[in-house]
Amino acid sequence: MKKIINAPENYTDEMLRGIYASFPDKVKYAAGDLRCYCTARKKDGKVAIITGGGTGHLPLFLGYVGEGLIDGCGVGGVFQSPSAEQIYHIAKEVEAGAGVLFLYGNYTGDVMNFDMASELLEMDDIATVSLAGADDVLSSSNVEARRGVAGIYFMYKAAGAKAAGMGSLEEVAAAAKKAGDNVRTVGFALTPCVIPEVGRSNFELAENEMAFGMGIHGEPGIWNGPVKTADELAAEAIDEILKDMPLAEGDEAALLINGLGATSIEELYILNNSVRERLAAKGVKVYRSWTGEYATSMEMMGASISVCKVDEELKGYFDYPVDTPFICQR
Repeated sequence: MKKIINAPENYTDEMLRGIYASFPDKVKYAAGDLRCYCTARKKDGKVAIITGGGTGHLPLFLGYVGEGLIDGCGVGGVFQSPSAEQIYHIAKEVEAGAGVLFLYGNYTGDVMNFDMASELLEMDDIATVSLAGADDVLSSSNVEARRGVAGIYFMYKAAGAKAAGMGSLEEVAAAAKKAGDNVRTVGFALTPCVIPEVGRSNFELAENEMAFGMGIHGEPGIWNGPVKTADELAAEAIDEILKDMPLAEGDEAALLINGLGATSIEELYILNNSVRERLAAKGVKVYRSWTGEYATSMEMMGASISVCKVDEELKGYFDYPVDTPFICQR
């Protein structure tokens, strides 16, 4: 294992100390717990949006805490869920009189702990709504059982914009749901990653082998085989997405090309070009795109492609300016 760390068991907390020290005007922690990550710029009367998940996916999840996006994040250990108590303390810190939207990936531990936090907040007469991102097309044919991966970015954007415009809790949740209903993601890995406390790869791939449909925690994909070209990967990914979410000729979509941690930005833009060409061949126009690291998996080499069908409402949400220590859009 080659990592720039001290003790593996301190990986998450030492990372958080570095972030807090670097951005004291933007983020802080609540209840004396480093893992209760909150905005330092609470806005009275605004719906509070809270997410959470394991370390190892930066900028997902905590990287989206800031202006125009979300207000707090429960931080778990590497690939581990945050606790219900952490989520509760974050909510108590950032709730500003308009209720709380919980918005997180569709994983068993996260669902359970956010549900428990909701029950605790209900006892304090704080209204909550929960939504889970479930955009990973190849993880299940059952939409409700799908994993939440990089496509949750569009849900954050929609919810954050609506909340910044002082929408009600129901309106903010509806905006996030609309984005979630219209986004699909397909990912693929070229290498495994190493969890610090384990000290070895979380799965194995041969030298010229890749995994198509791989999850961000190393969950198995739908096939392992020889590494394909960017054009081939774009074609297969878009075909899988369009089978699940038909886009008609003349439709518009937002595009997210996401690196999993160790793929160069040059390669991601090559993939962006390949995906655009594939969509254009289907008569689908790309309204705008984002390319970079938005939901990583430690130092895994690979990428994911997220496509979100847009209308004028979603365009407005996606164009809204945001500013966090990790994400800036003007």
